[in-house]
Amino acid sequence: MRASPGAPAEGVPSRRRILIATTNPGKMREISRILDRLPIDLASLDDFPPLVEPVETGSTFAENARLKALYYHEATGLPSVADDSGLEIAALDGAPGVHSARWEGTDYGVKFRRIYELLEARGAPGSGARFVCRVALADRGRIEFEAEGVIEGCIADHPRGDRGFGYDPIFFYPPLGRTTGELEPDLKATVSHRGKAFAELRRYLQAIQ
Repeated sequence: MRASPGAPAEGVPSRRRILIATTNPGKMREISRILDRLPIDLASLDDFPPLVEPVETGSTFAENARLKALYYHEATGLPSVADDSGLEIAALDGAPGVHSARWEGTDYGVKFRRIYELLEARGAPGSGARFVCRVALADRGRIEFEAEGVIEGCIADHPRGDRGFGYDPIFFYPPLGRTTGELEPDLKATVSHRGKAFAELRRYLQAIQ
């Protein structure tokens, strides 16, 4: 779905190029699948020279999504979509929350062990949890669109599944009886926090074509 060189042929509508502000290949695959078949070309941060990441100073997913979308829009000149997402665990007072990506480092095996240790210490194995994803689209120097997606579940008794990424193997989704790490990609897109938020973005992009 990358932009192809050259101008469009006469009579053929031009395609918009939109930046998805991520270098995470798993996230990019999910988003590309959700936005597939739209008359747009998607770019990722891997298509540009390395950019210094913005400092995520927001205290909410919404604030960080807006901050990143505006930053990358200004840096690249492209309409830019950014998301901020994470896992909120009820028994841990909502942690890791907005700090999910860097909480306890970047090794997810370490993160999982720490979560189970903390839940055991609080006598709360299987705690309720939810994934939250906030999406923002920046263009023409401002935020043009925002959406939020949430999926409710609980922490699995042990990590299961290798189809997702991040915290997926420990997030159990009761309606399907599986972790999101065990879900087929197309099924996951219909129920996940990111799937719901980017489905709203898809509808918006369709409406403005």
